[in-house]
Amino acid sequence: MLYHAYEMTHAAVQPLRAQSDALRYLCRSAFSPVAYTPVGKAVAAACEVFENVTRRYRKPEWGIDETKIFGLPVAVEPEVVHSKLFCDLLHFKRDETAETGKRYDPKVLIVAPLSGHYATLLRGTVKAMIPEHDVYVTDWRDARLVPAIYGGFDLDDFIDYVMEFIRFIGPNTHVIAVCQPSVPVLAAVAAMADQEDPLQPASMTLMGGPIDTRRNPTVVNELAASRPLSWFEQTVIHAVPFPNPGALRRVYPGFVQLSGFMTMNLERHMEAHAGLFRHLVAGDCDSVEQHQTFYDEYLSVMDLNADFYLDTVKTVFQEHALPEGRLMHRGKPVDCRKIRKTALMTVEGELDDICGLGQTEAAHDLCTGIPIDDHYHYVQPGVGHYGVFNGTRWRTEIQPRVREMIRTTQFKRNIQAKPAQVIRRVSAA
Repeated sequence: MLYHAYEMTHAAVQPLRAQSDALRYLCRSAFSPVAYTPVGKAVAAACEVFENVTRRYRKPEWGIDETKIFGLPVAVEPEVVHSKLFCDLLHFKRDETAETGKRYDPKVLIVAPLSGHYATLLRGTVKAMIPEHDVYVTDWRDARLVPAIYGGFDLDDFIDYVMEFIRFIGPNTHVIAVCQPSVPVLAAVAAMADQEDPLQPASMTLMGGPIDTRRNPTVVNELAASRPLSWFEQTVIHAVPFPNPGALRRVYPGFVQLSGFMTMNLERHMEAHAGLFRHLVAGDCDSVEQHQTFYDEYLSVMDLNADFYLDTVKTVFQEHALPEGRLMHRGKPVDCRKIRKTALMTVEGELDDICGLGQTEAAHDLCTGIPIDDHYHYVQPGVGHYGVFNGTRWRTEIQPRVREMIRTTQFKRNIQAKPAQVIRRVSAA
């Protein structure tokens, strides 16, 4: 019923939005005397804020159509190269006819979180990687748009998707998991190692992921552990209403997730919108644009399939199945000790209030089969959860370290694959 009430509220507010739009136009029109008065500017600003907080935010565009390689502009085109029911595999294809020509950069699969926001949240992550890497991204589909007749999607399916995408991209793939996917990515790599799969990834980078939430538990971790699974099923799981394509599918609705995100820092969000009002009145276009850019992404959320959400709460946050060695995938135990051919890097933010310090680093204690010189760990001072994969610190301090690890791993693999050839090249140089 909550989902139906949400949809009805959106429908009921439409007449108010239409009136607000008309009033905003009146108070902004160059032909209206009111537009030049303090009252007119304040009313127009209030209508703009009202529009922002009441409209439904759709999936944002990637907006990545160009990058720079050696200072030269190179066109980029996102293309779907592999499609699954709940996810598309996007490839950010760089123009090989540009002056830089065809490049043989390391192949990187960025596994976006399936935790409410769209994969476009990683726009900054992708932009920083594209110039020197052949980038693929998991673009998860809104569960509200998948007809219920096609069945569910759970944690086992997520792990299967990761393995299938790695195999599709091919040998020497480097995997980067951002936040929530750290657990299924680690499980997928362990499953591939157990199968002695020849396409095991060359490296995996886990960034701000909940590998072991018992270490420095955050408010989010404590909430997930303090309630029985039945409480989550009864409280936050709802059926998608008609006329959505996924009608009757059980989901964790995006608007419920967004409510949780907002209440964690409610005062900050209220102040941000109060600041938007002041900037609109003052005509500070740069500040308004920054606010709009952030919230267009932040307020765009999607529904999660109920099976996947409940599996994650139970397995990751309540039972701690992976660090305790009890995680199962398709009836087989997941043993991270089997991983021997994949380098491991973990990245954490000093001020992360979603995944506390040490939660991601715990992966190193599980992956004892990886050679010691293939273990990498980095803590970025002064950043929270979002800053681990986006923003200035990501571009200038974290990404260069990930880049170095990828190239070091790639070099080691080349030596192991063709030792004589590499030695001859070094000697000739």
